[in-house]
Amino acid sequence: MSTVFEEIVRTRIVAVVRLADYEQASEVAHALIAGGISVIEFTLTGKGATAAITKTRTEFADKACIGVGTVLTPEDASSAIDAGAQFVVTPVMRPDVITTCRSRGIPIICGALTPTEALAAHEAGAEMIKIFPARVGGPQYIRDLLAPLPHLHLVPTGGIDAQNASSYLQAGAVAVGIGGNLVSAHAATNGHWDEITRRAQECVRAIAM
Repeated sequence: MSTVFEEIVRTRIVAVVRLADYEQASEVAHALIAGGISVIEFTLTGKGATAAITKTRTEFADKACIGVGTVLTPEDASSAIDAGAQFVVTPVMRPDVITTCRSRGIPIICGALTPTEALAAHEAGAEMIKIFPARVGGPQYIRDLLAPLPHLHLVPTGGIDAQNASSYLQAGAVAVGIGGNLVSAHAATNGHWDEITRRAQECVRAIAM
C-alpha cells in the first residue's frame, strides 16, 4: 500500500480544486491545510495546473499530498507526474492512464459510475475508484456497489459537502472528494481564504462525528 493511499484513507477527504486559473494555488492550499485537509487535487481544466502542482509540492512538501485531476490522456498524466503530482485522478474509466500511472509508480483514483466500470478499473490496476457523479445514486449506491464488490476502494465525488460526507463514509467509501462545496471559485477569486479554511474545518468535523 502506497504512502499516498494510506494518507487518503487516513484523512478521508480529497479536496478537488477546480478553478479557471491557479495563480493563487499556494493560498488555496494553505487555507485548506489550515482547515485540516492535506490531500489536494488540482484539476487540469484550469490554467497553470502543472505549475501549481510544482509550486505547492515545493512549498508544502511535508504538510500536503498534491495530486492532479481531470486527467484524460497518458500524456497529461506524465506531464503532471513530471511536475510533481503524487497521485492522478480521472473523471472516467481510462485504461491507458492507469497503465501510465502504474509504470511510473503513481497511485490513480480512476473514475467510474457503473459496477462494470468500477471493477474494470480495479482489475486494470487502479488503487482507488472515483464514483462520479456520486449525487446520482447517493450513499445507498455506494453501499449497493460494495455488497457484491467489497474489495473495491471507493472515493465518491460530486455533490458532497459537510452535510452528507459522513453518510458516504458510513456506506463504505474509503474517502470522499469534495470540490466546489469546499473551494468555491468566488472565495478563491476574491481571496476569501478564511472561508475556505472554515469550510475545510466543517468537513473535517463532519466526518469525525
